[in-house]
Amino acid sequence: MTDRSTELADNLARVEERIASACAAAGRPRDEVTLIVVTKTYPASDVRILHGLGVRQVAENRDQDAAPKAADCSDLSLTWHFVGQLQTNKVRSVTRYADVVQSIDRIKLVSALSTAAAGERETELGCLIQVALDAGNGERGDRGGVAPEGVEALADAVAAAPGLRLDGLMTVAPLAGPYAGRQRAAFERLMEISSRLRADHPAANMVSAGMSSDLEDAVAAGATHVRVGTAVLGVRPRLG
Repeated sequence: MTDRSTELADNLARVEERIASACAAAGRPRDEVTLIVVTKTYPASDVRILHGLGVRQVAENRDQDAAPKAADCSDLSLTWHFVGQLQTNKVRSVTRYADVVQSIDRIKLVSALSTAAAGERETELGCLIQVALDAGNGERGDRGGVAPEGVEALADAVAAAPGLRLDGLMTVAPLAGPYAGRQRAAFERLMEISSRLRADHPAANMVSAGMSSDLEDAVAAGATHVRVGTAVLGVRPRLG
């Protein structure tokens, strides 16, 4: 193994141990939680190493980085998640490689994704509604996302849109508002919203929450997917 391969293997093993321990503490089977490795700012060579170590789900947040990386790794069996705030002028590009977009937060984006997916894809594009727990009704969160009161209408729009598939919800632990510094409470609130969503959309059972610093809280609350970058790949280089 190269030094980088060894580093990633060791980091991945530690993260897997954390997830397994969190599942055990919560009384959940380990296979209920899927690890998504956030590979933003890291090269395609790292994605290849991770694939060799068994990783099958990766995430990116900037199309200008993700598109060429996905093309470089097109021979690998991977599920690509787009987790960043998405502008409509990037939608067509993103729909060419992403399997899931986790940052749906407005009707305009739903419409653009539906149009692009119909023209660019043979399969439906998975969509998660990003819930902003720091936003008031009708507002967007500081890190993107729709206020909890807006989830129902947005979910209905995704479910009705050609080329799209409503998979569930995503959140980022807020830095402001009533849930700031209260990750467990934030993720428990997301699970409450998910429960209501599944009453109308039973198949929308994916809950993406938790990152390197708070994945245990997300697992304890009931998240089905955790998005881990730094703990696997290391401290990120500063973006130019």
